[in-house]
Amino acid sequence: MRRLLLLSVLAGLLAVPASAHAVELGEVDRAAKASCPERCQALGRVSGYQLRLEGRRSPFKVDRAGRVTAFAVTLGTPSASAQRFFTSTFGGPPQARLSILRRGTKRKHRLVAQSPAFDLTPHLGTTHRFRLREPLAVKKGYMVALTVPTWAPAFAVDLSSQEGWRSSRDARRCADVRQRAAQQRVGGLRTYGCFYRTARILYTATFEPSEEGDDEDEEDGDRDREDPAENPDGGDRDAR
Repeated sequence: MRRLLLLSVLAGLLAVPASAHAVELGEVDRAAKASCPERCQALGRVSGYQLRLEGRRSPFKVDRAGRVTAFAVTLGTPSASAQRFFTSTFGGPPQARLSILRRGTKRKHRLVAQSPAFDLTPHLGTTHRFRLREPLAVKKGYMVALTVPTWAPAFAVDLSSQEGWRSSRDARRCADVRQRAAQQRVGGLRTYGCFYRTARILYTATFEPSEEGDDEDEEDGDRDREDPAENPDGGDRDAR
């Protein structure tokens, strides 16, 4: 009987899935509150990633090969009038999708993979986790970003100088938050020209390392034709 029990326990341990070793990119010690509804700001038609998080640099850069299996967003609750404004301004109901970027020179980033876009409307006011039916493969050095095709109230402002995010907006127009800057053409290049301080994109991503991954950094040194609205110089602004 004891032998059968021991075999059952061992079998259970062997059956533990790879997700037991998963890492949540973007985990924080102190959660930030979404700006809506009090001082309601939203991300609009943009791709971006947190570059500084509680003083840590590049929290969404993966350190080995593996796959991203899910992501979560924390959403504010815009008023009815704010929702109408955002929907009218940015061309549709709130949406988000996860993007995998390979960084190159002069802040250029190639989009190597992307999840489907998810409707955020039913999840306003909550932290919701989206599991990906098809996980996104990553290599060491890849960046995991959030892309907002329309708008998303997944945004915290008025934080410390230890917070900052980089966006796909044109560096010459960092203050223009209505520009169409979401990177959505897989294989395309785009310059992430704007850096915003004292703000945080409220998302995390579930990363499952490979048992035998490629530990060499992947960097894109291509000089291919870029997507529109690009500039090699970087911008530096307060939260937007």
